[in-house]
Amino acid sequence: MSMRQDLWASLRGYVALAVLFGGIYSLFVLGVGQLFFNHTANGSLVSYHGRVVGSSEIGQAFSGPQWFWGRPSATTGANGKPQPYNADNSGGTNYGPTNPALIQEIKANMKLYKGIPPSKIPPDLVESSASGLDPDITPQSALIQVPRVAAARHVSQASLDALIARYTRRPWLGMYGAARVNVLELNLALANGAK
Repeated sequence: MSMRQDLWASLRGYVALAVLFGGIYSLFVLGVGQLFFNHTANGSLVSYHGRVVGSSEIGQAFSGPQWFWGRPSATTGANGKPQPYNADNSGGTNYGPTNPALIQEIKANMKLYKGIPPSKIPPDLVESSASGLDPDITPQSALIQVPRVAAARHVSQASLDALIARYTRRPWLGMYGAARVNVLELNLALANGAK
């Protein structure tokens, strides 16, 4: 084969693969996503009174005693400075278990849960996740916040316990994953007046 024939064969192969994997395959995956996983493929957006307030797959900050708080976030902005729940720059701190910065972060987060013995605070309330964007907490992490939320909202703790039970997602098929509570969905239920 001459060099010209080699180049022509390479070009044809390149164009064929570009069309197949850059076009046809991409459109196929897009179609499957839209057909079978429409909500997830479009960002799992959550609306409240006709306005998008977040995504069920991305955590966000809630402040104030009247809300359930999610898992801490260690994401940063483009400038490298802390910017919690920044979905543009997902990632954790990657601190090792003996890193003084991790220990300091955990101690600072534990101060938010005054009156609760440190041994009773679930790890997901004081340690940021690997992505920094986890939208869920464990049911235990939600239940430990009930006294604070109940006092701030002037509702019974039993009603909040029932609300947490209603919004707890069980492991898939009863064995895959862990029980979890989506913080945004739980707080929207509170905002809607659920008791």
